[in-house]
Amino acid sequence: MRRYLRFMSVSLVALVGLSSPAFASTDAVNASTVSPTLAVSATVQKALRLTLSQGASGTACAVTTASDYSMTFGNVDALGINTPTCGAKFDPTTPGTTPSAYYTDYKLTPVFTNQTSTTSTITAYVSSNFATLSSILGVVQASSAPGNIAALTAMSTSSGSQTSIGTSLASGTAITRYLGVTVQPTNGATVSGSDTATITYTMTAP
Repeated sequence: MRRYLRFMSVSLVALVGLSSPAFASTDAVNASTVSPTLAVSATVQKALRLTLSQGASGTACAVTTASDYSMTFGNVDALGINTPTCGAKFDPTTPGTTPSAYYTDYKLTPVFTNQTSTTSTITAYVSSNFATLSSILGVVQASSAPGNIAALTAMSTSSGSQTSIGTSLASGTAITRYLGVTVQPTNGATVSGSDTATITYTMTAP
């Protein structure tokens, strides 16, 4: 019985030792101050953010946010008859033969922190083209306000050869660019209706 009780006593002491909180302290005797130290550590990670927003022209198409950004030009036609619900348009150079274009200004704001570079680049491409109207609609863009339809150039559809949106871009500084669609005067089957294309933007701050 004594052996059993002695064993129980040791076990209880061990349990108490296991439940005691760990702590560090600085002690001093015959003194009026102590000076403990605390080591504070953190791991800094690189961070990037690219924001798309409505342009400042006053007629710019809205850029809405959900799971992704979206923009709509509303009703468009190859003769330029429809008045833009937002943005602006170029009538065709030769009606019935060449396309019209509807376009808008918009803004991109790159923000990046703790990168090895102080500037960034932005590229883009049409990652998912119009599903049913790709022979009619095309995505076009410009880096400055276009003076005519020829100033709007086709955006790349290749991830390996993307369209440059901007280089040497400062963090936190918005840039204005122009985006639109051309409407070809094609006749035949499946040449009208609604369709959507997706553009993927890539910001790099090496």
